[in-house]
Amino acid sequence: MNEKAKHYIQKLQLKKHPEGGYFKEIYRGGEMILVDPPDRRLKRNYSTSIYFLLEGKQVSKFHRLKSDEIWHFYDGSPIKIYIIDEKGKLSENILGKRINDDVVFQTVIRKNNWFAAELVNKKTFSLVGCTVSPGFDFSDFEFGDKEQLSNQFPKLKELIERLT
Repeated sequence: MNEKAKHYIQKLQLKKHPEGGYFKEIYRGGEMILVDPPDRRLKRNYSTSIYFLLEGKQVSKFHRLKSDEIWHFYDGSPIKIYIIDEKGKLSENILGKRINDDVVFQTVIRKNNWFAAELVNKKTFSLVGCTVSPGFDFSDFEFGDKEQLSNQFPKLKELIERLT
């Protein structure tokens, strides 16, 4: 394991994340908000955030949330985020510390979009922050099913198979 990744995992007390990589929740807003559909009267925190670290060949597997999520770059290798919107359009965003036309410090993943991530340089790590609003709740998290997503988006089958 990369020494700097090991340092962050220990220093930030990161634990294994079910989608891959390591994480730790660092903020959960105390106030609550009603979320859609209103008839179900679901309440979520206004906002939550975590540290998230991928190391080596680890990936963040395709999943989607019922809230918007913002990824913020902190350190390490650039990280590529693949986003499939509700119409099946694929976009690729690269987060990193040397911004240019292709690399940015942060990106937004809209609710209900499928997304996954991997390191650009598989010999190192990437540390990011993820902010979710309305706040994250595991009941709003859905893993992508390889067969279902491949059938829904056949042109993206190879990518889906690699990142599910």
